[in-house]
Amino acid sequence: MLRLRAAYECFWRLLQRGPKTIDPLLSQINKCVNEEQIFDIVGNNTAKLSEKHVGCACQVLWQFQKEKSDLMRNIPYVRDHPQFLTLRILAKDNIELMDDDTLVNVLYIMLRFTVEAHDSLIVHLVMEGWRRIERFDFKLLSKFSSCLGDQQMYISPLMGKIADILNRNLDSVQDLRTLSVLMVNISSVISQNFCERLLNKTDLLLDTMDSSQFNSSIRIVRFLQNIRYNHHPLLEKCNCVFISNTAHLNLDTISFIFALYQSLQYSNFPFQVLAREKLSKMITSYSDPADFIKLFVALGPLAGPMEEKQLMSSLQMMMDELTSQQALAVVVTMEEMNSKDLYLIEKIASVLHKYLHVYKPVDLAKITTALIHLQFHNLEFIKSLRKFLLSHLRNNFIPTEISMLVRVIAKLPFPHLDESGLSRVESILPQCSLSDLSTFASCLSTWIRHDRSYLDNVCQKNIKLLPQLNAFGYQRLQQANDLNELWEELKYVQGEWFEEELLEETVVTLQRLSDQITHTNVANLSVFMVKANYLSAPVLDKIASVTVQHINKIHPLAIHSILLPFSVLNYDPPQKEEFFGACIQHLKSYLSVFEPHLLVFLGFTLAVAECFPEDLIKAIFNIEFLAKLDLQLRYLPAFLNTRTHSRLMEFNRAVCLECPEFEIPWFHDHYCQQQYSKVNDNISAVQHQVYKMLGEILGGPNCAKPSVLTPYGYIVDFEYILDKKKKPLPYRNQGVVVNELPSVHWRPDPHDTSSGLPPGAQRVALEFLDSRAFCKNILHLKGKSAMKKRHLEILGYHVIQIPYLVWNSMELSTKDAWMEYLRERMFAEVKS
Repeated sequence: MLRLRAAYECFWRLLQRGPKTIDPLLSQINKCVNEEQIFDIVGNNTAKLSEKHVGCACQVLWQFQKEKSDLMRNIPYVRDHPQFLTLRILAKDNIELMDDDTLVNVLYIMLRFTVEAHDSLIVHLVMEGWRRIERFDFKLLSKFSSCLGDQQMYISPLMGKIADILNRNLDSVQDLRTLSVLMVNISSVISQNFCERLLNKTDLLLDTMDSSQFNSSIRIVRFLQNIRYNHHPLLEKCNCVFISNTAHLNLDTISFIFALYQSLQYSNFPFQVLAREKLSKMITSYSDPADFIKLFVALGPLAGPMEEKQLMSSLQMMMDELTSQQALAVVVTMEEMNSKDLYLIEKIASVLHKYLHVYKPVDLAKITTALIHLQFHNLEFIKSLRKFLLSHLRNNFIPTEISMLVRVIAKLPFPHLDESGLSRVESILPQCSLSDLSTFASCLSTWIRHDRSYLDNVCQKNIKLLPQLNAFGYQRLQQANDLNELWEELKYVQGEWFEEELLEETVVTLQRLSDQITHTNVANLSVFMVKANYLSAPVLDKIASVTVQHINKIHPLAIHSILLPFSVLNYDPPQKEEFFGACIQHLKSYLSVFEPHLLVFLGFTLAVAECFPEDLIKAIFNIEFLAKLDLQLRYLPAFLNTRTHSRLMEFNRAVCLECPEFEIPWFHDHYCQQQYSKVNDNISAVQHQVYKMLGEILGGPNCAKPSVLTPYGYIVDFEYILDKKKKPLPYRNQGVVVNELPSVHWRPDPHDTSSGLPPGAQRVALEFLDSRAFCKNILHLKGKSAMKKRHLEILGYHVIQIPYLVWNSMELSTKDAWMEYLRERMFAEVKS
């Protein structure tokens, strides 16, 4: 009984003491319904306010702002209020007394109210945060890193300290939201190894988290953009989150996601369809230029004819209201849309004209490229544009920007640089990357070729710069010791100068650095080898070896890039069966991951290499897939649409001819007829010359036929028929008139490829192969030409291929020599 009484008395004392612990000022602050009430409390109780009161007041003030729409927020009013200044002074005086949460929250809120980063309160809060940083939990650490990001402190030692803390404790992080915030903020100060660990951790957390992590997924994609890494597994998982959270897909989020995808060169057809559907419904909802331009940029490249008409109509009405950045966004989007609306092109150019003086160099470069693409030729505008481009060039010190400016100036009429512009280029050459040097060389070569004033100072300076470019290019290659850094320079290199001066040395460098080829860069290197059109067996063998060894670490979408050089360059590595087998096996379970057009490209690439996986063929040649492909073609740019049609036809042809057992129908006959009529209406002068020679050799012009369309859509330069005694058969005996438009006049029987010919006779295809049919460094037949020869032979042709180097050689510089060479090739090689 005594124990119960003692316990009761203790409980009663605590109950009586409880209300006395409630802080009346905190209660008043929390009950406020607007900013004025908060400021009244601050003004009336300044001397009584502790660090807790300050933190609470800041929190409530920010809560009021969050509850308002963007248009209703009054941040400047709050920031400039005298009592808000009082709060800032009190906060600064009580920094050391604040607990960790209050410290970081006050810093975060002050930045939300746009207090300057150099303000003494912000500086002191950051310094105190740095002092305590080791004891912050991850949630607080992520918020603190965001505050540093707001101050553009992405590459500061303090951000490096945060990265170090996360690196040491990464295994204990289990919250995707917290991790994604940290990843975005520390992305500029992390090593490659730490980056890989972050990607693996994120991949794991995405698998275990629910699909509602919408904002976290956006931050993950933003992180990939920051580190410039097109990491397909994470992109696909994030994309699935976006698609499954359609309620979050408003104009802002769709625009932001598209911008991230574009920078990563990633596209997803289902997301495009969903975005187009949602955006199309918004066209009539926005009359404000800011929102409408955002809609125009997002929807324009995806729009069908009806949506495009609506967009252009609305745009026309608000052209005069556009700001400089809105006008820039419009012209770049019109370029993507391949707009043909001359009135709107001229209208947007007039808007751009009045803003030329405010644009940065990169903006002017975009404007120049877009207007050239849109075929805008107003001389007054171009002169003004050139003046500003040259002005920026003379005052610039950044090599990449100087390179960009020179490149776009070279596209304009009167492209030459004056002596001051050339001096600026010369001054930064030692700092230039290979892509910058390539740009300068290409422009200089163009100017020299088109400049007749060879004796003036400018042209002489042009000529003297070229050897310097060569020397600096060789120097960069010889000093290169990191393959990934070299790839960043080679990624955008193009043009004759690089091919003629540096390509061979580049391949030597790649061979020297081949030990650095890994599963992470093997696809990039493969892309370069295709672009270079250079057959280097050591490099390709290393690519094949690394691929086989690490096939399970390589994403399926990268396999196509890896296969390309072997297919395009017609090269079989020593471990051919193992290499192609590993790639095909790795792809089997992931065919559904590929965009429809990419799956078509993959099928064609394998077909060129004489690989025909049954699973892939069945995945493409079915009604459901072809309908999906047909829908996607509406969203693809015109050039990609055309290329996809062509690749589907070529793959269809390859399967029909080389794999008849799959019984895939040939459904491109009409398409081939259309393509043939577009490009083969006239015989070229060279064809006419060779045609006359063939007539003399064969005994008459009616014994040969130029530009023949074969079954399955091949076009051969010349066709003639020899009987079993190797005597030419005139075409009139075959019911064909020489001057009529060539057409499919025979069809091979699957069991008798000589169908339609007299017994023992044979069709002969004579092909002249230009430089595109061979590798850059050796006279090695590339994949497509080899496949064409293979297919023509299946169709019953004997194929004679004449390389351009032989035909244009010194030995064959006369008509008699050409005639003798043709006669030898035409009759000596034909099978009896």
